Amino acid sequence: MGKEIIYITASGWSTPSLTSSECNQVTWDGPDDPQNPKNWSTRRKWATSLIISSFAFLSPLCSSITAPALSSIGEDLHIRVGAELQLVLSIFLLAYAIGPFVLSPCSEVWGRVPVIRFGNMVFILFTALCGAATSQTQITAFRFLAGLGGSASVGMGSGVLTDCWRPEERGRGIAVYQLTQVLGPAVGPIAGGYISQYASWRWCFFIIVFANITVQIIAFFFLQETYAPRLLQDKARELRERTGNPMLRTEWEQSDEDRSFAQLLLKALCRPWVMLGTQPIVQVLAVYQAFNFGTLYLLISGFPALWEDRYGMPRGDASLNYLSLAIGSLVGVNICGPATDAVYAALKRRRGISDDQPGVPEFRMPLVVPVSIISPAAIFLYGWAAQAKLHWIVPNIGAAIFAGSAIICYQCISAYLADSYSLHSASASSACAFLRSILAFAFPLFVPALFGNLGYGVGGSVIGAVAIVVGMPAPWIIWFYGARMRGASQFSGRTVTPGRKLGCVSQKV
Repeated sequence: MGKEIIYITASGWSTPSLTSSECNQVTWDGPDDPQNPKNWSTRRKWATSLIISSFAFLSPLCSSITAPALSSIGEDLHIRVGAELQLVLSIFLLAYAIGPFVLSPCSEVWGRVPVIRFGNMVFILFTALCGAATSQTQITAFRFLAGLGGSASVGMGSGVLTDCWRPEERGRGIAVYQLTQVLGPAVGPIAGGYISQYASWRWCFFIIVFANITVQIIAFFFLQETYAPRLLQDKARELRERTGNPMLRTEWEQSDEDRSFAQLLLKALCRPWVMLGTQPIVQVLAVYQAFNFGTLYLLISGFPALWEDRYGMPRGDASLNYLSLAIGSLVGVNICGPATDAVYAALKRRRGISDDQPGVPEFRMPLVVPVSIISPAAIFLYGWAAQAKLHWIVPNIGAAIFAGSAIICYQCISAYLADSYSLHSASASSACAFLRSILAFAFPLFVPALFGNLGYGVGGSVIGAVAIVVGMPAPWIIWFYGARMRGASQFSGRTVTPGRKLGCVSQKV
């Protein structure tokens, strides 16, 4: 007797018109498959977004909470004032540059949730040890290791949101996530200022530990896997056990079936470096995003000297000036979220793209054009107002405008990368996070030389001039040449296409 191939689909038996590899490919059970994160309910998507955003808030909060307490830390641990003391603040951000290059690619092998949970356990452990540190070596090492763990949610958060939100609804979800990453550094010094004024600086770390444990417990029950290849691999494994057909594979398992696990992991770990080295889109946007992030941390680290020394404010009152960064960020996210989705929808209509079809990633760029002009103007305002020692509200206005424009830029770039690189959005984000964190690490080290030697006016003018050179060309380059660069990319445009084929089995008849 011969063999006849019988095809099994979601709806029953199908005609034997598919190739063997096609019928053995496991994908979603139709476009409305409830297991596909993009088909989750809005409530479930927002639950995932808020949990990830909470992690992404607490980690940057820890990065800046020590800023107003540095003098107390230096006195207790005998750390000299200057670059050594600033290193206690900045070393956390150096870890941010390294961590995503390991953790984000691992999420594309094992899935998002296990890596996020592991990273946060490392963050909790070493943040607690920071609070118990007794020497400069200990607190510097523990801060670095805490930053490695904390980089997990920051590096792959946008990937999680890309997994669940569709392009036309992605703006608001990413806006909230990106807000937390900017709001955390802005709120941290306020909390740190009052904690260090009325209690020991060690409680800056212990409070973060208690908050993170709370979120970790919530995430244990409500945070579910979102990475499509990981979910489909689990589905394929279940089908192989149920049908006895060892040939059932996902698209990614079939394409990588000749590779060992070590080779797959090595490929994933190399991907962010390859993207940073070969993708002009990532390079252009990473430099712009990194400059904004570095400038934000420059302001954060320079605030204590400005408000306590130049304006003569008590430490607690001086920390309230960080509210300008928080308020600016809130205004920015409330503008960017709705405006990004509205502009995206309007450009789709203008191009004649139907509602059920996604637009092009370049539709995320229009808001960056005015931001690239407003941002350097805000830096000039901040610097010269501080130099003239105008009323404290004036430099705060400059700082607030910069923070708002920075988060709009940040959100638009993150949405653009998510739309452009789809399944490899975590690797693209980690590539950007590398440059972003390097500048956030380096810029605060220049504060004494920049503002101390040049003054706030000239120092601010230097930063503003660089913002013009770096920022203004970026959105136009992407708008005019982004599609061409994406078309030449090996990482762009690969998505999970909903289908009906679940597999096939061979039977003797």
